[in-house]
Formats: sequence, C-alpha cells, structure tokens
Amino acid sequence: MSLVQACARLRFRHLQFLDILGRTRNLRLTAEQMHVTQPAATKILQDIEEILEARLFERLSRGMRPNELGLFTLRYASAALDGQRKFVDEFNALKQGGHGHLTIGAITGSAAHLLVASVVEIQRLRPLLVLKILEHSSDQLILWLAERKIDLMIGRFTDEAQRSQFQFEHLSAEPLCVVGGLHHPLRGVTDLALTELAHWPWILYPVSTALRKVSDDLFGRAGLALSAGVVETPSFLFALELLNTTNMMSLQPASLVEKYMNRGLLARIPVELPHRMPGYGLITRLGEPLTPSAQAYIEVLRETAGLVPEGG
Repeated sequence: MSLVQACARLRFRHLQFLDILGRTRNLRLTAEQMHVTQPAATKILQDIEEILEARLFERLSRGMRPNELGLFTLRYASAALDGQRKFVDEFNALKQGGHGHLTIGAITGSAAHLLVASVVEIQRLRPLLVLKILEHSSDQLILWLAERKIDLMIGRFTDEAQRSQFQFEHLSAEPLCVVGGLHHPLRGVTDLALTELAHWPWILYPVSTALRKVSDDLFGRAGLALSAGVVETPSFLFALELLNTTNMMSLQPASLVEKYMNRGLLARIPVELPHRMPGYGLITRLGEPLTPSAQAYIEVLRETAGLVPEGG
C-alpha cells in the first residue's frame, strides 16, 4: 500500500488522536480527552501504526516519546486539523454572507505603516472580513507560515534556504538610525564616528533577527567590539523604557522610531550608517493556491506599497 493510500485511510479521529497524544505524550490522558478507555486508545494507536506500516512512538514507563517518523506524522496531523478548522470557520463565514478569515504575520518597523494602511483599505473593501494580525520577528513568522498558523507574512528571509519553500515579493526598503534617550550625552554631538559608539552600552535585538545581523556586521566590518554592556530583547517597548532611563543606545528602523522622536521620547544619535536593512516583502508558501481573501488582501497590499515611500 502506498503512503498516499495510507493517508486516505487516516480518519479525522486518527488525526485528532495523534494531535492530543503529541501534546500529552501520555496514553491515559489522551484516552480521557478522547472519551475512550485506555485499551481503546491503545488500539487506535496500533491501527494508525498499522496503516502507516511504521512505529511512531516509543513506549516508555512514564509516557510515550515520538520517534523521527512520529514527529513528522504529528506535524502532518496538526496541519491537517488546522486546515480543517480554517475551512469550517471560513465556510461558515461565507455561508452567513461574510468574506472569510485571514491571518497575517508582520514585522515591526516600516512594515507597520504598510500594514496599517493596507488593513484600513481591505476593511473598507471587505468590511466582513475577519482579520487576525500577529506581530513578531521574521525568524518566528516564517516558522508560523510553514506551520500554516498564518496565511501570509510581511517580513524577510532569515536564511537563503527558505527560498526553496517560500515565495518573496519585494515591498520596500528599511533605513536605520541609532537612537538614545533625550538625556543621552551624545545627543546633538556632531561628526560622530562609529568607533566612538562602541564604548557605550547597547540594546540589541536577538541574534536570530535580521536587525541583529546588520548590527553585528556593522561593528564587525569596522573591527569593533561592544565593550560597555549589552541587553538583548525583541521588545521595542522595553527598549524604549530602557533608553529613557539609561545611557544605552540602540539601532532601530527609522520609521519605527520616527514618531517617538517627533514626540520628544527619543533622540537620534547623529552618526552616518553605511548599512540599511535588507528590503522586506510579502512572503507566501511556494506553489500553494491562495484563498480569495488572501488574494484580495495581496492586491491591496501591492497597491498600498506603491503609495508608501521607501522606508515608510
């Protein structure tokens, strides 16, 4: 029997069982949540392994541990159930006269301007469309896109290997600037060199982010090492508080901090930067048809990107 035929024999109950067992790693708890006896749960697992002609879990004294094939099958079960839930939600919305659901992942920075403008326009065109917005760094968003937790994302690749799995469409570039608190001693100082900034404490994004790679490259190419302390955080709001209570500085997307500088909450540290962030864009799963809701939003996003200046 081929794997395609085997998958066709897996019923919803099998997928539900795998999803629960994958989360609990315990047959007794899985049986309770499935409202069956433990022997019945054991039989369901045996049926699944017979259908796939492979052992999926190691039976331990205190639970169940998925092997490599088991982990792969659990990901399939989770994605299949998510797809079914999304189908049910969108089908019901369309049946009631709505326009479906759309989950968008987006980075902070310049993308926030484009995201807000495009959401306003798609809501005007499709007022019954249910939108869910998830904001995070590109490295996390691309995982959610692969897991089908989001329908599309506005961000950037963090690894060249991702180009074989996802499609990228450039939307805009993203200039950077160095900022500090209003009281920072370097505020207003002219003719600053990058070497002078290496002796001050910095707030940096985590190493997995594109912005951290830019800052590491910026100092690395100049042969500089930060020598006065570093705080790593993905949270801009935490960074904002820290900048205003210390003499730390941070490399940030210009469009993200511009409104805070205009409101007198941050100050630009006037140093010329040879780098800017790689352009961000629309990322979708390669070779996969889009829902009508996603297609409609993407059309709005492209049009909006043409109206928003580079960098927001």
